[in-house]
Amino acid sequence: MGCIRPANLTRTQGSPTKPIIGLAGGIGAGKSSVARVFQTLGAAVIDFDRLTHEQLRHPEVVTKLRRWWGDGICTAAGEVDHQAVASIVFDDPAQLSRLEGLLYPRLDRRRVELVAAYERDPAVDAVVLDAAKLYEAGLGELCNAVVFVEVERALRLQRLAETRGWTDAELTRRENLQDALDKKRHLADYVVVNHSDIDHLRPQVERVFSSVLASFS
Repeated sequence: MGCIRPANLTRTQGSPTKPIIGLAGGIGAGKSSVARVFQTLGAAVIDFDRLTHEQLRHPEVVTKLRRWWGDGICTAAGEVDHQAVASIVFDDPAQLSRLEGLLYPRLDRRRVELVAAYERDPAVDAVVLDAAKLYEAGLGELCNAVVFVEVERALRLQRLAETRGWTDAELTRRENLQDALDKKRHLADYVVVNHSDIDHLRPQVERVFSSVLASFS
């Protein structure tokens, strides 16, 4: 979840005045950390994971999911249970496609709205797309530059085990739903390595940001 199918993409009307930067990388690579650094430098971030969670709270979406999968898809408070959704869609490609078909057009409309707003905001120098499946979704085609966040698998697994309780098998299951990392790295315009801390990461992102702005102007 958290990306748009190519067929559903809506391109921004007119000539953009600010670059769009996409983030790619493996699960647990720390794309959100890179996005936060970009934000401190003057970029606005569109976080597709957050947008997806917002859509899963929308009454129309909740009603649809209940009709598909029953009331058990929601908590006692009537909110969508994300773990319950994950247990359904990540074990059944047909159900995943069904969910994507519901969410992606809604996410795409929200992306267009946000990009338009950021275009008008003089405080914003660039827009960053933080999406789980940037290339698979065709979002890479909308970007002026794509940054691949590189981290070895063992470290990504360690992070995911600590933050989400994932096992090696769970990481493999999720990775199998995405394109190979070698392919994503090859397609990217820049690579930053996120195997240490923010002091190591920030200078890399600063260099990328300066380069993108210079190339776009």
